[in-house]
Amino acid sequence: MGCWVMAGITFREAARKKILWTALLAGLGFLALFGIALHYQIEDFGAHSSAPFIRYQILSAMLMVGLYVVDLLAVVMTILTSVDTISGEISSGTIHAIATKPIPRWQILIGKWIGFVGMIAGFVALTFGGTIAVAYWMGGVMPENAFHGALLVFLECLLALSVTFMFGTWFSTLTNGVIVIGLHGLAFMGGWLEQMSGFTESARLVAVGVVTSLIMPSESIWRRAAFEMQTPLAGSLPFSPFANVSIPSPTMIGYASFYLLVALGIAVYHFHWRDL
Repeated sequence: MGCWVMAGITFREAARKKILWTALLAGLGFLALFGIALHYQIEDFGAHSSAPFIRYQILSAMLMVGLYVVDLLAVVMTILTSVDTISGEISSGTIHAIATKPIPRWQILIGKWIGFVGMIAGFVALTFGGTIAVAYWMGGVMPENAFHGALLVFLECLLALSVTFMFGTWFSTLTNGVIVIGLHGLAFMGGWLEQMSGFTESARLVAVGVVTSLIMPSESIWRRAAFEMQTPLAGSLPFSPFANVSIPSPTMIGYASFYLLVALGIAVYHFHWRDL
């Protein structure tokens, strides 16, 4: 099938452009930094005797921060590595070498999308699973519902990928990148405003957060993942950056999944009809 052919071409092209190796080095670099920070923290525990309960909670908090960075890194890498795939090939004219072959346009786009899905899955598995493995090996801590959390992080990356593909059929590479990163930044800000509403008890901040989540639900997916993974104590602390102040419901996750499919559908439709 043409989709799988295009997926393989996308993999080989990413390897040729050193995208795969750059992402791999970035992931390994993060794991090394996280491991060093965890090592120093554990050494400090040895110098200052701490209760096992306090020790576990601090290391769990460090693990959550590490997973938060993994989430941000995965989404940003998804956007930056895929932003030039459609728009860049259209503007440079290289898309003609593929679009003139007897492969339907929808298979070209979906094939490229599947190729990036495979790369994203590998990156999330490396960084997310590696972070948990390092934390468990060095500190004996594990997140709650790690598999659910990993799936949600993967879903967030797929959402960013689909939106990037959608705008890539309309705009140039630079404009596409600005729009998608801007939307993710908007969602990020809205999510934190919604979290702050727990401190200020402001219904208007909640409303702003809900509206931004509807415009771009990426941050809502992470906040649900954080809720699934963190310990009940950490979620109950009002001063925690992952406090359970405003928890996205399963309905919001369903909305994000629907949003993803709509974005991908629009990308397929517009790519099929646009003048290359």
